[in-house]
Amino acid sequence: MAYEIVMPQLTDTMEVGKIVRWLKKEGDYVEVNEPIVEIESDKAIMEVPSLRAGYLTKILAEEGEEIPVGSVIAVISESKEEKLDEKL
Repeated sequence: MAYEIVMPQLTDTMEVGKIVRWLKKEGDYVEVNEPIVEIESDKAIMEVPSLRAGYLTKILAEEGEEIPVGSVIAVISESKEEKLDEKL
């Protein structure tokens, strides 16, 4: 089953976050709590860990993009071959 990674709200005032750098690439396996992306908030740059283990099957936000809090930025799946939801 696919798990959506959303732009987190890192501070109380944060409305958008900027993708600074992906620490993993599509197809990489990630462990729970392993940092996968660096996000710039209105106050700092922070590493965001994965809340699930699996394969990073799709990156939906590019480095340098500003994304609203709560928007899907990537998908983790149990296998590399898992089909992604059509809405993505």
